[in-house]
Amino acid sequence: MQVELRDYINDVARSVAFLSRIRVPGRYFEGHDGRLSVAVRAFPTAGVLILLPAAALLAVLAMLETAPYLSAFLVLAVQTLLTGALHEDGLSDAADGIGGGRDRESTLSIMKDSRVGSYGVVALVLSFGLRASALAAIMTALSPIASACALLAVAAASRAAMVWHWQALPPARPDGVAAAAGQPERGAAQAALVSGAAIVLLLLLPAAPLLGIASMVLAAAAAVFAFSDVVSDKIGGHTGDTIGASEQVAEIAALAALALAL
Repeated sequence: MQVELRDYINDVARSVAFLSRIRVPGRYFEGHDGRLSVAVRAFPTAGVLILLPAAALLAVLAMLETAPYLSAFLVLAVQTLLTGALHEDGLSDAADGIGGGRDRESTLSIMKDSRVGSYGVVALVLSFGLRASALAAIMTALSPIASACALLAVAAASRAAMVWHWQALPPARPDGVAAAAGQPERGAAQAALVSGAAIVLLLLLPAAPLLGIASMVLAAAAAVFAFSDVVSDKIGGHTGDTIGASEQVAEIAALAALALAL
């Protein structure tokens, strides 16, 4: 049991480092080969830990009765700084590739290009706008602490959705970042989904109606399933960009569904 707990803590630390710009002590990577096939089980927990400062800021701003839209954008700014805009970068690249690619090879080539195109810009504007609007609505409907818990619950759900997308599709590039990180093991992917659902229930059951929680989970699942189907048809597998984009798709859907249900 002690060994299993230590292994899980190591996986959490590695997941935090992979999913954010937060510095993690080097001891957690001693002897590690860089693959995340098992560590992905800790993605939902890592998502919660990464967003704790953003959630705390949200609660404080709500207690101070700061304007909801200003509060929402400030929270998203902190969240983006913590993650290094990794997921937003994936969303932008995926939108450019899927929107502008004529075939598989051109789509992959566009995704690899560091320049941002019109599809990517539109995707980012919609992402921040929709998330900010949903957060503002949630802050209006729930108490400050409940609103912070909702943000953390969405963080767990969206990171679990990333793992599902990653595990459901094969690598589109044999030499890509996602391929180098390793395909998630089925057991690890299942553990991520179970822990993500457990965190959502733990954080939201005391504060949000069951209909709202169910709507949030179903919306995130449906959105990522639809996105994964489009990605599969377009390029035949996942990339690092589509994995990041899947988090954004799930986060947008989850926040919007929860806001509409409250």
